[in-house]
Amino acid sequence: MFRLLVCSALFFFVTSSIPAQPAVRDYTVVWNTQSKNASESMPVGGGSIGTNLWVEHNEALLYFSRSGAFDENNTLLKGGRLRIRLSPNLFENGTFRQELDLQKGMAIIRTTNQKGTAELRVWISIFQPVIHIKINSSVPVSAEAVYENWRFADRLQKGKQNNANSWKWAGHVKVITKKDTVGFDNNQILFFHRNTDSTVFDATVTQQKLEAVKQQLFNPLQRLTSGGLIEGTGFITGTTDTGVYTGTPFRSWSLRSRSAEKHHELRIVLHNKQTTSVHTWLNELQQLARKSHTAKDQTATLQWWQQFWNRSYICINPDKKDPADTAWQIGRNYQLFRYLLAANAYGAYPTKFNGGLFTVDPVFTDNSIKGTPDHRNWGGGTFTAQNQRLVYWPMLKSGDVDLMRSQFDFYNRLLPTAELRSKMYWNHKGANFNEQIENFGLPNPTEYGWKRPDDFDPGMEYNAWLEYEWDAALEFCMMMLEAADYEGMDIRSYLPLIKSCLVFFDEHYRYLAKKRGNKTLDQHGHLILYPGSGAETFKLAYNASSTIAALKTVTKKLLSASVPLTGEERIYFEELLKRIPPIPYMQYHGKTTIAPAQVWARVNNTESSMLYPVFPWGIFGVGRPGLDTAVNTYLLDSFALKFRSHAGWKQDNIFAARLGLTAEAKRLTTLKLRDSGRRFPAFWGPGYDWVPDHNWGGSGMIGLQEMLLQSVDDKIFLFPAWPKEWDVSFKLHAPQQTTVEGSLKNGKLTALKVIPQSREKDVINMLH
Repeated sequence: MFRLLVCSALFFFVTSSIPAQPAVRDYTVVWNTQSKNASESMPVGGGSIGTNLWVEHNEALLYFSRSGAFDENNTLLKGGRLRIRLSPNLFENGTFRQELDLQKGMAIIRTTNQKGTAELRVWISIFQPVIHIKINSSVPVSAEAVYENWRFADRLQKGKQNNANSWKWAGHVKVITKKDTVGFDNNQILFFHRNTDSTVFDATVTQQKLEAVKQQLFNPLQRLTSGGLIEGTGFITGTTDTGVYTGTPFRSWSLRSRSAEKHHELRIVLHNKQTTSVHTWLNELQQLARKSHTAKDQTATLQWWQQFWNRSYICINPDKKDPADTAWQIGRNYQLFRYLLAANAYGAYPTKFNGGLFTVDPVFTDNSIKGTPDHRNWGGGTFTAQNQRLVYWPMLKSGDVDLMRSQFDFYNRLLPTAELRSKMYWNHKGANFNEQIENFGLPNPTEYGWKRPDDFDPGMEYNAWLEYEWDAALEFCMMMLEAADYEGMDIRSYLPLIKSCLVFFDEHYRYLAKKRGNKTLDQHGHLILYPGSGAETFKLAYNASSTIAALKTVTKKLLSASVPLTGEERIYFEELLKRIPPIPYMQYHGKTTIAPAQVWARVNNTESSMLYPVFPWGIFGVGRPGLDTAVNTYLLDSFALKFRSHAGWKQDNIFAARLGLTAEAKRLTTLKLRDSGRRFPAFWGPGYDWVPDHNWGGSGMIGLQEMLLQSVDDKIFLFPAWPKEWDVSFKLHAPQQTTVEGSLKNGKLTALKVIPQSREKDVINMLH
């Protein structure tokens, strides 16, 4: 009866048609002064490329990066820096405007002085690895494009600088970043980094006693060449020079326009590939350059951005358009961060949680680090799973499941390695994925431990934070199953991965139990999940609630999904579901709460894993049984209270939204998504990682989405934790290939559109 009344009230108040989508151009970022340095740069991205654009001392500068450019040490290398000079210099002593046009995925710089006007447009082709730079001026100008490279010689990496690579604090290794090859070639600047034969992959395989199966392991670093070329219509070879930027020496190679013109065009073509020879790589690079046609590429790119922005949006207080209004800021910054994620829509590797493709010189984040612009803390080829997941969860509700494939494929291509680890170390089945996982599928070697007891299990990380932490891979399995539900993604190629991840826990914990005694299950016929881990926090845990929730939820979803399972497989997973132990509980002030585990030995970090059954696993929450228990956990658990924060990867804002705690969700999401304090509003951080902190932005996105819309079984709850004082226009995605579009004004739902229409009956307005 309650649901019937609510639904009746819902459609009684929805009397007007859906308004046009709030214009993305309302969120155009505009700067009217030049930047002090690279820390005040503007992100421009698309496809698999990210750039940082700024104007400093009357010259335009551009950092550029492409997904997958890893060196021997597994640093994620930038392609370099481009500097553009105009003569006469139209940037001097005049007016200035730099804007990021989100609708077009383009940055535009305009300048005017007594000598004339100039406009620079920078955009990146979605479907070709090409950066386009177009210069138009009211008077003829000569243009110079200067490529600056700080890897012109071998460079010894010292101290904190090694946080950018996979060696980290490995004191026994002399870590050297090898020099690039740079030069002129037929009026082009050619640059590349070719990995040497010996890489951190080889050392890791030896360290982790996998030499016998080395040829079966995925090796993304061997014979990898990363680089590109710079060319321009009417540009010819210029000069070479040296210089220093923010304490980092560089060498430069320039192209100059043959003559002064009103129109100039430049292109940067990037290419990363494992090839048998440099010659092969060079031929492929030139083919890419010839394949790119500016007009055709731009048409396709503009069409892509149009459909991207039409997929979904959240615009808060859209009628006010006041950048000083914090609520409006939150809506804008949600859109800006979604734009940053689109910069690596189709990269060979997932968007890195610790900066994506938009890092700059480390001195602007931590002045104790004297590294190059390639620096980021927590590595370039290391994909910390607890952090990566927060970058990808929001893409379900935003309808961006095509962006999720790079993360799904990351795990899928490492499946053979993960299964080999289980076979080699423990002689059982299943895929073992670790928390700090390298792009080649093995634990980070320094986190694994260079100084280990001789008799310590070689399959284990000798690490107080990471030992027995294997849950996060199940979150990506769940995302795959949800992507099929939300958008109809064909996930048949991922099914072996999902099944193998579940099988690992079943096989491994029965294996461990058998080593300890005669029985593989407890007295109730349940798995004994010991030793386990509640995230990085509750260590040597017995039946961690986060692990139990993960296993239950993924197994149930696999069994209920429209995916092919054999009769034998279905029986196995139904039996597995019965073997998963129940979630443990405890008491605070006489009230029942979710326990982190039945027992744990120590607390190592600050993650509230006792609330993981709320998010990501959705066992507790609005519209689900046991909501009061989960709310008690949020409000009373001493660890949850102590750990509460909005910074970095903290997800308290998501917990609050999932539990319908509107005031808390508003408070924490405001802290998450308000302006970053840097010139670009969505460059948050460093949090616990780096700048921009992409797991900060991702967790902010998730929380805002959950405040607006939550799906429980067949029901769709609108505004489960939304403050009535925030007007909002939105379009979000839901399971069963559903989209929900609507407007809330003055606390009333004024418009609603649900596709397919048959799903309207499932919508419940929580503000009534």
